[in-house]
Amino acid sequence: MNDARYTTLPQWPNAHPSSGASATLKRFNEDFAVTELPLQLPSGEGEHIWLDIEKNGANTAFVAQQLAEAAGVQERDVGYAGLKDRWAVTRQWFSIYLPSGKTGETPDLTQLQHPEFKVLAQSRHVKKLRPGDLQGNQFRIVLRDVTGEPEAMQALEANLKAVAAQGVPNYFGAQRFGSEGGNVEQGRAMLAREIRVRNPKKKGLYLSAVRSFVFNEVLALRIQQGLWGQTLPGDVLDEAGQPTGPLWGRGRLSTTDQALALESGVAERHATLCDGMEHAGLDQARRPLVARPVDMSWAWQKADHPVDHQTDQLVLTFTLPAGNYATSVLNEILRTTEPDRHPEPDLPDNLAP
Repeated sequence: MNDARYTTLPQWPNAHPSSGASATLKRFNEDFAVTELPLQLPSGEGEHIWLDIEKNGANTAFVAQQLAEAAGVQERDVGYAGLKDRWAVTRQWFSIYLPSGKTGETPDLTQLQHPEFKVLAQSRHVKKLRPGDLQGNQFRIVLRDVTGEPEAMQALEANLKAVAAQGVPNYFGAQRFGSEGGNVEQGRAMLAREIRVRNPKKKGLYLSAVRSFVFNEVLALRIQQGLWGQTLPGDVLDEAGQPTGPLWGRGRLSTTDQALALESGVAERHATLCDGMEHAGLDQARRPLVARPVDMSWAWQKADHPVDHQTDQLVLTFTLPAGNYATSVLNEILRTTEPDRHPEPDLPDNLAP
């Protein structure tokens, strides 16, 4: 399958049975609220300004551009720990490299006025925020128009309890792969040297998409073979004792026995991707196969929005570690659809945490 093309994403299997229920996700931005949990808080001194920002309807990269312009610095001087959804209300930290002697007095960016974000607080710190500098994200998700037969609603409740107790497959979300999964095929073409990608950001996106795709394929195969929630002979376990899957790169797979055979089989089916990643400078790494929502709770409530005339809504709250996707949790509970949106071409949708 070395000459495979990746024009569409496969339908990767769920671990839990389909409930048959459905709902609307992100009818309003406030239906998807995310609060970033930082690794540390600013110390109050240093060459970087840290900003606690709440955004509504803007993606992270756009906010970074606006901050750079307001502070009079290059965009590369602005840092953030993770990309957050555009169609949501999210709170996260940004940093700006701005030594006090560079421009005189420190600007008060809490006075910055913008319809899509606001600066809640600012303080100085000794380092720049870089991708991955976060503990995780806290979610509050409102699901509207929840529908289904009585049996489906019972199955939905059963899935909620199962997800809270057992976790979900730690798939990379669809956002990782670009529109209709196009970044995977672009990545394949780049690794096969059919196209040349000069832009380092695009190259990074394509490599990330390809690496995530192979991980999802390994996880999907384990589920298809009835191995969800099981540890195989030869598995590499994380600190919590949970099995992990490969993030492809240079070096030998650290698994052995049955786990090695399964992962090697996936690599053979996607040889162009795996061989290309080894030569692209990526090193082998591991990622947990199970994502476990922390402090997960749910409640049925009456509609709380004046435009929404539905009688009931399901409200979910939970916390996920950095790199885990809320959509992976939702997909195991019920089927969701989002309103059709047509973002401006210069404001692309963001990748989720």
